Amino acid sequence: MSTNHNSELVRKIFEAYLENKSLRKTPERFAILEEIYSRDDHFDVETLYIHMKNQKYRVSRATVYNTLELLVSCDLVTKHQFGKNMAQFEKSYGYHQHDHVICIDCGKVVEFCDPRIHQIQSMIGDLLKFEIKHHSLNLYGSCFDCSAKAAMNTQSANIKNAS
Repeated sequence: MSTNHNSELVRKIFEAYLENKSLRKTPERFAILEEIYSRDDHFDVETLYIHMKNQKYRVSRATVYNTLELLVSCDLVTKHQFGKNMAQFEKSYGYHQHDHVICIDCGKVVEFCDPRIHQIQSMIGDLLKFEIKHHSLNLYGSCFDCSAKAAMNTQSANIKNAS
């Protein structure tokens, strides 16, 4: 699906959602939607707000927060809580099911997709008589960079203690 076609579809879905809820269709809300769908990463509210301010958009922090909640409600954005106090978001329309590996040291998020997880989901659903609608799998650990940094710090500490 082309990016331009995707942008038109998500805009129409959001317009219909706002109309259905009798909410205003403001340029700021659509600018936030467009900005989110131009990204390919996970982001928090503050990062999105600062990026939009740097791009000269006239949006308030409250508008970003409120619009994100609307976009989550209409399934155009997914909200994640990766073990920290700050929620992270990602676009969700037209994107395949995937899972996450999160670094507990630096917060780096890496997406992965493994068809075996879908097979397990189907098997468990059949076995327990559940119609599984979606799942969430987050794996936590230390990324290569943080592990290497920790190893260097340990090595430095051992050298200092040996002297």
